[in-house]
Amino acid sequence: MQHERPHHEGLEGRIAEAVAPTIEHMGYELVRVQVSGKERPVVQIMADRVDEAPFTVEDCEAISHAIGAVLDVEDPIKGEWTLEVSSAGIDRPLTRTKDWNRFAGHLAQLELLVPQDGRKRFKGIVLGADAETARLRLEDGTDHDFPRGNIRRAKLVLTDELIAATAAPTQRN
Repeated sequence: MQHERPHHEGLEGRIAEAVAPTIEHMGYELVRVQVSGKERPVVQIMADRVDEAPFTVEDCEAISHAIGAVLDVEDPIKGEWTLEVSSAGIDRPLTRTKDWNRFAGHLAQLELLVPQDGRKRFKGIVLGADAETARLRLEDGTDHDFPRGNIRRAKLVLTDELIAATAAPTQRN
């Protein structure tokens, strides 16, 4: 099965290309790769379960072990570095088309690379996306399209509605 991978460039892109096949083979999807720090960089890998079951500490450990080995072989970062693996969480970044569409109706904020309508930051209700464009209904009630290539970052805003929508079903007696 082919997974949609989030777009990364440069070092983050090389890391994403190196680890995504391993993660996908294990039953996960890559949500985001982020590298921060200069002296001893931290490689942050954010993943999700394909089956959308709750993401556990054991999932993090399994991914960390597998991709740590891949990165040791690929060696994209010279010198010492630290690996952090996490789940996407409730207030997840919106990096893939399926994320934009799955969370339609929820509040999100985004930051653009190049200003649109004189602004770089927007907040509104997710209306969905396709490969080229993400759509939000802004607080003033207007619908806006944003070119996906111009989105620096986008993420869901933690709200009671989002928590209720993503909560694991509870056992009832």
